[in-house]
Amino acid sequence: MARMVELILREIPFKGYFQVSRYHLRHSQFKGGMGPRISREVFERGHAVCIVPYDPIRDEIALIEQFRPGAYAAGDPDPWLIEVVAGIIDANETLEDVARRESLEETGLTISALDYLGKHYMTPGGSSESIAMYAGCADFTQLGGLHGMADEGEDIRVFAVPAGEAIAMVHDNRIRNAMTALALLLFESRRQVLRQDWH
Repeated sequence: MARMVELILREIPFKGYFQVSRYHLRHSQFKGGMGPRISREVFERGHAVCIVPYDPIRDEIALIEQFRPGAYAAGDPDPWLIEVVAGIIDANETLEDVARRESLEETGLTISALDYLGKHYMTPGGSSESIAMYAGCADFTQLGGLHGMADEGEDIRVFAVPAGEAIAMVHDNRIRNAMTALALLLFESRRQVLRQDWH
């Protein structure tokens, strides 16, 4: 099948802190030929990087906890979610730059080495956002406290857990952020190699 997309019109009905675009398009179908014209709204918030900070000496992962308006809007009775470090890519930044910058801003940790875990779309049915995922080597000796950019209203608590416990938190649903769950599971598949390489 020849995969084609015919963009008919792109509108921007909303632009604020985030942007919503409306795409009018047709695309090729598995049975052959082009499908009917469809209109879809897409939430466009930019692309992001997340990082799993890891201390190979302690075999611990740094996690953060913060209020999430999306969880609040969904009616979650506890919209403070446990996550890994993440942030939006700014102009002229590399993925590695973002991983290091966000780790310092959200945890106070300096990352000495990075390992690429993959790039994924979280909700491609309605959002253009992709997330590049990394594991990062760090020394947790001074880890703790509250972090975040005050001018952005961030209020972030950082804490360390044994790596095995972080994975257990995915399986028992204490971690409810999909990006974090996937990043931790990808990290677990590399954990022994990274612990040996970074020890």
